[in-house]
Amino acid sequence: MSDILYIVVPCYNEQEVLPETSKRLYDKMTALHKQQKIDEKSRILFVNDGSKDATWRLIEELCAKSPLYAGVNLSRNRGHQNALLAGIATAAPHADMIVSMDADLQDDINAMDEMIAAYQAGNDVVYGVRSSRQKDSFFKRNSAQLFYRLMKLLGAEIVYNHADYRLLSKRAAEALLSFDEVNLFLRGIVPMVGFQSTTVTYERGERFAGKSKYPLGKMVTFALEGITSLSVKPIRMITVGGLLVCVVSLLMLIKAFADYFSGNVEPGWTSVIISIWVLGGLQLFAIGIIGEYIGKTYMETKERPKFIIESVLLQEDNEVE
Repeated sequence: MSDILYIVVPCYNEQEVLPETSKRLYDKMTALHKQQKIDEKSRILFVNDGSKDATWRLIEELCAKSPLYAGVNLSRNRGHQNALLAGIATAAPHADMIVSMDADLQDDINAMDEMIAAYQAGNDVVYGVRSSRQKDSFFKRNSAQLFYRLMKLLGAEIVYNHADYRLLSKRAAEALLSFDEVNLFLRGIVPMVGFQSTTVTYERGERFAGKSKYPLGKMVTFALEGITSLSVKPIRMITVGGLLVCVVSLLMLIKAFADYFSGNVEPGWTSVIISIWVLGGLQLFAIGIIGEYIGKTYMETKERPKFIIESVLLQEDNEVE
C-alpha cells in the first residue's frame, strides 16, 4: 500500500489564485496516485487564515466537488506560520507524509516527485531549496542573502534558500507539534526536530496572481522574529558592546587626566556632546533589543493558543477514484 500524502496550503486572501492552484494540485495528486506513489486517501488541505475575501467560500465549493480537497477555517487571522502549523496539526493524524507549500504557485509542484522519492529512501524531512535567485529584484536577492548570513552568524540553524516548501514524515510532524513556542519561525524550528533530512532543488517561479503577502515591512518583521526566536546572541553582543564602551571610557578618562596634568586643557563641548549622543543611542538600542526578548518571554508565559480552528471540512473515509 502507498503512503498517504497531505498537501497543506495556507491561504490568506487568495481568491484570485485559488482556482488555478486547486486545479494544478488536483492534477498532480491524480498523477501521483496513478503512478502508485501515494494512497487514494491523500488530500489537498487548504487552511483559510481569516481571509477577508471569498477564499473560504471557494474552499467550501472545492470540498463539495471532490473528497480530494479538504479545508480548515481558522477563527481569525493568525499569520502564515500559525496557519501552516494548524494545517500540519490537522493532517498529522491522517497522513504518512505532509508537504507544505504556499498558494501562489511559485513553488514548483513537480518537485514533489523528488521529495516523495527522498522520503521513501528514508528521509523524515525533505527541504525544498531554491536553485537560484536570478528572478528576484536586486534588493530582494541581496537582502535575502544578508538575512541568511546574519542568521548563520547569530548561530541559528536554517537551510539556505529554503522557505516553507518541505516534506515532513508523520513522526517529524508530530515532533514539530511538540514544540510549544508561541513565537513561531518554522524555518528555524524544523531543523531542531532532527531525524534524517535532505534537500531537493527547484526553480522558483513568478506569482501566478494576486499580491504578495510579504511586503518589505512584513519581511523585516519576519526576519526580526526569526533572529529573536532562535538566538540570544544579540543580547550577548550588547554585553560585549557595553564592555567595549567601558574600555573606551576608561581610556578617555586616562587621557583627560593626562591633559589636565600637562596643562593642555581646552573646552570639551564637542567631545561631551558626541559622547552623550553615542552613549544615549547605544543605551536606547540595547534597551530595545532587551525589550524585544522580554516581550517574547511575556507572550510565551501567557500560553495562549497559537490558533483556533472554527471548522474542518475533511472526508477522510472517502477514497478518491
